[in-house]
Amino acid sequence: MATIEQLNQGVAILGNVTEAQKKILTPEATGFIALLHRTFNGTRKALLQRRVIRQQELDKGVIPDFLPETKHIRDNKTWRGAPPAPGLVDRRVEITGPTDRKMVVNALNSNVWTYMADFEDSSAPTWDNMINGQVNLYDAVRKQVDFKQGEKEYKLRTDRVLPTLIARARGWHLEEKHFTIDGEPISGSLFDFGLYFFHNAQELVNRGTGPYFYLPKMESHLEARLWNDVFCLAQDYIGMPRGTIRGTVLIETITAAFEMDEIIYELREHSSGLNCGRWDYIFSVIKKFRQNPAFVLPDRSSITMTVPFMDAYVRLLIKTCHARGVHAMGGMAAQIPIKDNQEANDKAMDNVRADKLREVRAGHDGTWVAHPALAAIASEVFNKYMPTPNQIWNRREDYQVSGNDLLNMNVPGGITEDGIRKNLNIGLGYMEGWLRGIGCVPINYLMEDAATAEVSRSQLWQWCRHGVKTSEGKTMDKAYALKLLREQADELASKAPKGNKFQLAARYFESQVTGEDYADFLTSLLYNEITSIGQASKL
Repeated sequence: MATIEQLNQGVAILGNVTEAQKKILTPEATGFIALLHRTFNGTRKALLQRRVIRQQELDKGVIPDFLPETKHIRDNKTWRGAPPAPGLVDRRVEITGPTDRKMVVNALNSNVWTYMADFEDSSAPTWDNMINGQVNLYDAVRKQVDFKQGEKEYKLRTDRVLPTLIARARGWHLEEKHFTIDGEPISGSLFDFGLYFFHNAQELVNRGTGPYFYLPKMESHLEARLWNDVFCLAQDYIGMPRGTIRGTVLIETITAAFEMDEIIYELREHSSGLNCGRWDYIFSVIKKFRQNPAFVLPDRSSITMTVPFMDAYVRLLIKTCHARGVHAMGGMAAQIPIKDNQEANDKAMDNVRADKLREVRAGHDGTWVAHPALAAIASEVFNKYMPTPNQIWNRREDYQVSGNDLLNMNVPGGITEDGIRKNLNIGLGYMEGWLRGIGCVPINYLMEDAATAEVSRSQLWQWCRHGVKTSEGKTMDKAYALKLLREQADELASKAPKGNKFQLAARYFESQVTGEDYADFLTSLLYNEITSIGQASKL
């Protein structure tokens, strides 16, 4: 077995490292993630190339379907995922959010069952955000995360068991350019997973839970297989029994929706279920079929969870998870309480209640909220309609979902100038915050993150590409899109504090909304703007 010194040969840290961060970037930890990189990065890059080839096929009009080569896995009704791990039996309300210290304390103090600490869609991956997030979770696991900000103290509550911690690593496509191995940036996924696992896995087990993860943005069961291989190596390396790690997969892509059984199968000893990542899923449908006019969708507000393709996705996910004995988690309530308008707030909270009622009646075992104030509403609904810790026993064998159902784009509604401007505002607002290192941005009393910005960007691209006519009779073309973009950017910039980045956001956004260039992800497009590459630090 290689020594720590040997593993660290060729490792370079290109971001500034403070004293507080040194407890995370120890030689033992960096050697471990270097091992992960050297073992798995070749496979990761090959899988990303498979995505490119798959997109080329879709661009030519190929329609996805359930895989014939894995039919034996889907048809075999005897295999199961792992039984729920300690702290994951009851997940009826999960709060999600970034890993800054204030959020970590507030989330763990919320009246919820789990907290998904997010290194991905609600975090902008500046070096400080990523490393300080690891510091904050390290301290939170050990209940040493209390701090003072000005006159205000943030302390973990002691009157109840704290929510189970689940970390969400970045997707396979993202890299961490501040940490290189043999001259190559490490995968953001392996970096986030590796540091959190290495420092906290045994401590979490000692405290009665375990190293639990949300796994985002996967497009095939082969990408889940890679995660399973990573889990096996990691557990073997520190002498932890296999199956201790648990991963909940976010089904956020249309291609993954056709491989739900296979994804659970690949992770089965480590599986803690699937989650409906609704906004990313809508983004994926538009992205994957962006060249196909049959998949043009109306204003984002029309794409509810009850339209045919979204309803089919939910039903198939619940049925698949429960057949395999694992959790089927619901989606995000992104609303923020409206403090200065009681009538508007009541309406928003009624919408949250209706959405959670739909989820629990459909058969979900739990749901997400973005704000602690929504936890009471979600809990009330799930407590009433799901008296058991979960409803995995509810097989929903009455659900019959075909490939055509997953691709049924019969969505009523029009494309309006108001819808165009809302998409522009959300895209610009999110990108401007991201460029300042903020990964989730409140806009019109909704918490917008990378997924919702991607829906906005992709819809604008799609409408321009296919020259749709708005309800007002205007043809959506490049000139019209850029005119509205400039108007919205100027308006937002004029109202924002001095030094805002709306014009920079607009320069990036204008390349993405005209039906021409299409970046794989907005986050990849913007990433170089928030890197702070310096000289290599000594380990």
